[in-house]
Amino acid sequence: MSTLEVRIEEPVTFVISGASGDLTRRKLIPALYTLFKEGALAGDFAIVGFARRDYDNHSFCKLMADALREHSRTTADEPSLKAFCSHLSYHRGDLSDPAAYTGLKAKFDDGALPQNRLFYLSIASELIESTVTGLRNAGLITPPDSNPWTRVVVEKPFGRDLPSAKALNRMLLDHLDETQIYRIDHYLGKETVQNILSFRFANTIFEPVFNRSYVDHIQITAAETVGMESGRGAFYDQTGALRDMVVNHLFQLLCLVTMEPPDGLDARSIRNEKMKILRTLKPANASKHHPAVCFGQYGGDEKTAAFRAEERVSPQSKTETFAALRMEIGNWRWAGVPVYLRTGKRLAKKTTEIAIQFKTPPLSLFQHVACRGDVCDLTGVKPNTLIFRIQPDEGIFLQVSAKRPSMQMVVESVNMDFSYSGKWDKALPEAYERLLLDAMRGDSTLFTRSDEVEAEWEVLDAVLAGAPESEPFVYAPGSWGPAEADAILFSNGWKNE
Repeated sequence: MSTLEVRIEEPVTFVISGASGDLTRRKLIPALYTLFKEGALAGDFAIVGFARRDYDNHSFCKLMADALREHSRTTADEPSLKAFCSHLSYHRGDLSDPAAYTGLKAKFDDGALPQNRLFYLSIASELIESTVTGLRNAGLITPPDSNPWTRVVVEKPFGRDLPSAKALNRMLLDHLDETQIYRIDHYLGKETVQNILSFRFANTIFEPVFNRSYVDHIQITAAETVGMESGRGAFYDQTGALRDMVVNHLFQLLCLVTMEPPDGLDARSIRNEKMKILRTLKPANASKHHPAVCFGQYGGDEKTAAFRAEERVSPQSKTETFAALRMEIGNWRWAGVPVYLRTGKRLAKKTTEIAIQFKTPPLSLFQHVACRGDVCDLTGVKPNTLIFRIQPDEGIFLQVSAKRPSMQMVVESVNMDFSYSGKWDKALPEAYERLLLDAMRGDSTLFTRSDEVEAEWEVLDAVLAGAPESEPFVYAPGSWGPAEADAILFSNGWKNE
């Protein structure tokens, strides 16, 4: 049985549009290979690579086998590779050419492929319309709730602003029903992200304190040490940290950690509660000495090229590679509780985590110490902090104060932790494994609905409207971003450590 403990019983054809791209090699094919090895796929399945590169079935299989040897989390042994490749084929065609879709439809009509079809659009956003139109005109999209079924997975970014997001949604809904559209955000497939809901709503002791009476502030960080590797310079220069990370990943994490209890665990109930948060989310009030927005761009040093010196990046680029925001949620539960968002490239370490910092006790009855080995110093009161660490070293950690063994009544901070690596010896499923399996099952819970996308862009428009017009502040690679970002955070003492 798969570690996902779910098996697809019905045959399906998985068509990857843009199959020659980096995402296919690094994520999609390795995810499908793991599902295959762990018995999660029906015996009769097919994977079709659809792109204009000059491959055939044999050369495409060889390319994917090489990718699996490099990127698969499960052993890419030769018998399994050979068996997996027997399900692979390649359809050569230009995504803007209607004849390419007619040829693909003929393969379904000939009975060479299972009739249930999942189209994964691993393509640039400007190609989505011509691709979906081509699928529709060729008769490759079946009606909603029909047998065989059709589903279409769309990769982010879902537009680059509110008007383009609305136009993209209108176009998709002209050709597909909302139930057939799966807007993928791979962060939502990570184990700890899903554990946020179970931790909050399956434990009586925590949910009552998730509110403004007990929480001082919330911090959400998504930090990366990498820059523009894998030729991402041109894409990132047109996108930036806000559109690449904040408007999707960080807003989704914020919704999950602050939403009200849903009526159930079905897609509709969870999405409805996320929408309630997005409708009330806004940038915090700013002042000259306490801004709500700060943008940065990494500079260079003797080892690292500055962003403006990266390949396929404009030497005059004003694109932010770092963003720090102070947000507020205008509802009864969270009124007055700041939510800090921070993301960036070339930062001090790779980490994604949510930290809920609770208020300090009203009376300081104890002396607090901070110790490094045998050396201890008196410190101020340390608040309790609950941390959901999403990557790396996934887990949930609670920082509390406890008496230090000694003859004196002094307390120090200690951790109560749950780490996946310490509890289970199995590797955690990759996000794409879970999400692709859910798409094949028709479970849209971990995918983004059209109104969510538009609400996220409305919030980002409000952020941009209040953002300074100056160029982003330059920060050193390997730091925690520009020093100017500290002005956003200083009132609650969020330290870069």
